[in-house]
Amino acid sequence: MNNRPLRLVFAGTPEFAVPCLEACRASGAEVVAVYTQPDRPAGRGRKLTPSPVKQAALAAGIAVEQPESLKSAEAQQTLAAYRPDLLVVVAYGLILPRKVLAIPRLGCWNVHASLLPRWRGAAPVQRAILAGDAESGVDLMQMEAGLDTGPVLLQRRTPIASVETGGSLHDRLSALGAELLAEGLRRTLAGETLTATAQPDEGVTYAHKLDKAEAKLDFSRPAIELERQVRAFDPWPVAEGEIAGEPLRIWAAQALALDHHAAPGSLLKAGRDGIELACGTGVLRITALQRAGGKRISAADYLNARPDLRRAG
Repeated sequence: MNNRPLRLVFAGTPEFAVPCLEACRASGAEVVAVYTQPDRPAGRGRKLTPSPVKQAALAAGIAVEQPESLKSAEAQQTLAAYRPDLLVVVAYGLILPRKVLAIPRLGCWNVHASLLPRWRGAAPVQRAILAGDAESGVDLMQMEAGLDTGPVLLQRRTPIASVETGGSLHDRLSALGAELLAEGLRRTLAGETLTATAQPDEGVTYAHKLDKAEAKLDFSRPAIELERQVRAFDPWPVAEGEIAGEPLRIWAAQALALDHHAAPGSLLKAGRDGIELACGTGVLRITALQRAGGKRISAADYLNARPDLRRAG
């Protein structure tokens, strides 16, 4: 490489991407611009709010671009004017056309929160938990036109704990992704060309975007599947279910391998340890929940407000 610093453009939007932006800044490369999605309405007042990546970029004094799309010639000319050697993309949320992929001298890298080709797409963290995967990880990938189809440059693996939530795995993979990106940048800045390994054709799965309609718990399903649903959907969209006719948000639950002959959703036991409901197979013990308009509370606190539900096993 020549003596001038690597010119890098970073593209990302949510909190997940912020540690990767910080890794770029700390690498010795020159972060000449940050691309992020346009400000969106957020909160009860629906006030236009900048993305976490935009906030971090502005705090660091980096130029910010927020095009609605990268498909126009004007948007592509703006990007080309930054003369990037490398474009690093982390949970940006916009499709990169072929012409954009061709702008940087070293192409475009993507940090993706799964072990590709498993869980390509928008929600790999939650889908891995829902499926009961034993491990997840992060890939540093050379981008191409397909959805998360490019060759893998570097990979880190991590086990998924039995108590892992969507939030806890998100945070661990965010930090791990930043470490992986930092390694890739360090080796590239040292003059190394990273080996690109094509993804295998077998084992491809797609992590479709989460839909709030998926939050509803179906007690005719096995308890272990419902437990995973509760864990995967913490902190969003949060699982929903009924206890004795009252709709509630379910924040924490545990599957119990217990036999019963009760109808799915029936209340079996309610006490200090939690509220146990019959499932298609096994029992789901709910330990934290939220009433409409209320805060997250323990099952014990809920039962203090509803003593009529207390039932010995």
